[in-house]
Amino acid sequence: MDSKQLYQEVILDHNRKPRNYGKLDAATHSSEGLNPLCGDHIWLHLHVNDGTISGIAFEGQSCAICKASASMMTAAVKGKRVEDAEGLVGEFRSMVTGDLDVGAQPNHLGRLGVFAGVKDLPSRVKCAVLPWHTLHAALTSQQTTSTEGDQDPLAPGT
Repeated sequence: MDSKQLYQEVILDHNRKPRNYGKLDAATHSSEGLNPLCGDHIWLHLHVNDGTISGIAFEGQSCAICKASASMMTAAVKGKRVEDAEGLVGEFRSMVTGDLDVGAQPNHLGRLGVFAGVKDLPSRVKCAVLPWHTLHAALTSQQTTSTEGDQDPLAPGT
């Protein structure tokens, strides 16, 4: 199976059956993420105990790429230390912008590497990165975040 076919199957699976989708009562950290150009709008809620993400859930309306990215992200960071989750945020962002070649450079992305091809779809990069940007916002106590303007996670210098 080639990487494009695997990417499509993973996106479709996580879009149809998103993991960790729904509400999370008594969250310790939350943030709202918005991609105004695409219309993606998600809410991310976490339980962080002693520096570890013990619970995570997301909800909202988004395209298939954003929903699949959020689904895989929540599965990847659940049970991880906050600093390890922040490391994954950076690696994912580097991968989808083409700064990290998951096949040639050491990384911790594992199955998230299926999103490497997003770098070839510039209009979809912000869809894939929105959940990760929202996770970073939640972990740094930002109530809302966006993929546009001064909050753009892909703008030079951010």
